[in-house]
Amino acid sequence: MFRNSIQGLEKVFRTDIEAPKVVLITGPPGSMKTSFCYTMMNSYLGKMDEFGLYVTLEETAESHMRNMRSLNMNLNDKMEISDITDMRELDEIVDIEDPTDYVQFLTQMIQYYKKKHGDKFTVFTLDSLGALYSLMEDSKGMRKKMFYFFKTLRDYNLMSFIVMERSQGGPSEILGNEGFLVDGIIELGLDRTRGKLVRYVRVEKMRACEHSMERHTVEVGDKGLIVLGPTLT
Repeated sequence: MFRNSIQGLEKVFRTDIEAPKVVLITGPPGSMKTSFCYTMMNSYLGKMDEFGLYVTLEETAESHMRNMRSLNMNLNDKMEISDITDMRELDEIVDIEDPTDYVQFLTQMIQYYKKKHGDKFTVFTLDSLGALYSLMEDSKGMRKKMFYFFKTLRDYNLMSFIVMERSQGGPSEILGNEGFLVDGIIELGLDRTRGKLVRYVRVEKMRACEHSMERHTVEVGDKGLIVLGPTLT
């Protein structure tokens, strides 16, 4: 997945990962978490006979697609982008017990697309975890809900990426256990190197995978993001 997607990411990952995996994509505002996930999915699916679902809760699907076009990326018809409007209309397709339970919405959406595309549905991104929590009227029992939601993603054999806002150097958690529940954590950040502000990617943890733990510089290329060499200090 990683070594067959973003240009240069093979410098970070010595071995690749296999589904099922749930990976946090973390970082502060402006670190290009959304662009990283989209570039990765778009590039990977363009080479494979598979399907991916990108759920954005922070902007409309149309706005998201405009942003991706600004990165010089061609839109991939093997990936569908859904926003909060699509989730609210989902109750016309499936039976939702509680219309304010967006974790249930997401679970039903995953089940719907898995039934529609079968084993070709392999990649999922949620953007973002903080937006999901803010939509929930009742945060009671959220840790348990997220445990079972991540379990559902694994049960459907998905490669899943969960975007999470995170301050520079801050903990990889919101409710207190996300970092423990997931299989991997990728940090995207901003660093001032030799007087210049640069973006970087760093793998904090990744189960069953050999990878570098150094920061690698990230830039916008002709077709989305590219990973350069280790960040100079």
